[in-house]
Amino acid sequence: MKGFGTKFLVTTAAFCFLVAPNVWAKDIKIGAVLAVTGPASFLGGPEARTLEMLVEDLNAKGGINGDKIQMIIKDTTGSPEKAVSFAKQLIEEDNVVAIIGPSTSGETMSLKKIAEDAKTPLISCAAAEVIVNPVASYVFKVPQNDSFAAQKIFQEMKNLGIARIAVLSSNTGFGQAGKEQLTKIAPDFGIQIVESEVYDKQITDLSAVIAKIKANKEVQAVVNWSIEPAQAIVAKNMRQAGWDVPLFQSHGFANIKYVEAGGVASEGIIFPAGRLLIANLLPDSHPQKAVLVKYVSDYETKYKENASTFGGHGYDALMLLDAAIKAGGADREKIRTALEKIKDFPGTDGVFTFSATDHNGLGIDAFEMMTVKDGKFVPYKK
Repeated sequence: MKGFGTKFLVTTAAFCFLVAPNVWAKDIKIGAVLAVTGPASFLGGPEARTLEMLVEDLNAKGGINGDKIQMIIKDTTGSPEKAVSFAKQLIEEDNVVAIIGPSTSGETMSLKKIAEDAKTPLISCAAAEVIVNPVASYVFKVPQNDSFAAQKIFQEMKNLGIARIAVLSSNTGFGQAGKEQLTKIAPDFGIQIVESEVYDKQITDLSAVIAKIKANKEVQAVVNWSIEPAQAIVAKNMRQAGWDVPLFQSHGFANIKYVEAGGVASEGIIFPAGRLLIANLLPDSHPQKAVLVKYVSDYETKYKENASTFGGHGYDALMLLDAAIKAGGADREKIRTALEKIKDFPGTDGVFTFSATDHNGLGIDAFEMMTVKDGKFVPYKK
């Protein structure tokens, strides 16, 4: 009996040793509040699909530090009210360690205080600079700053000898923030905004607005700042009016679906964007090349649709969380601290270097100027 007892204890200890990793392993719960359906689904749809693809891949490789990821995606349909409700649910009931999203700037601004009060890291997929300026301890974002987009546009205008412009913007958080940046920065480049119009995000025709600003003979170019289908409408209405001044769009134009919607009217549009659109044209030595090419290939193979910069925002948000959790552990405060220490991290939006005073981590060099030629995005050359 004594021998049997000894053997039993040894066998039991060995069994416990073998199964311990599985017994004690726990899921890392990460929340996402994205506009998967609704008017902003061209943002949230690719973001959600990207997250699902990455989680499947990461879990197949063992998760993060041996723990599987449980991604809980909530569809806000672009509604700030839904974003608030879902964020509270994810934090209070699901006990997530971090939240990815929302997809739009307006939604994100509605969550800043919630994330701060709950001390839960929020990595936004929206672009407005006010999301991270002023800095909020637990709020980060991955798209490039709209102030840098405005500067890139104005730099190109100066190269083209353009000094007087019209600004169009949608009545959204993104549109409002962009208009503010354009208005603030224009004088630094010797550019005067002689016409400025704000339109409803659901508008289906802008011909009256185009006619009004066209009547001002001082206007040498138009800047449109939105993420709605109106980007294509502006281009079409300008073409229909026979107005051929240069049309600049914001970095929100970086989705080939806008080009398809605008048809021939999209030809020649100039805009700043991240390098995902020209991944294959980058030199092999570029720090983003491998990341971009793999992401585009993986996404397009899996979903049979073009990869967009918006899906790339989802990629960057999750991979930054992956790096932070690997470095500091799956704890809200440790994740926040680890995010601020990330340096020289190649993503789809650029090479990220965060700090306590910079929760975007990207500079103006994360942008390239693009244009549309023969229905495709190509680098812009004067």
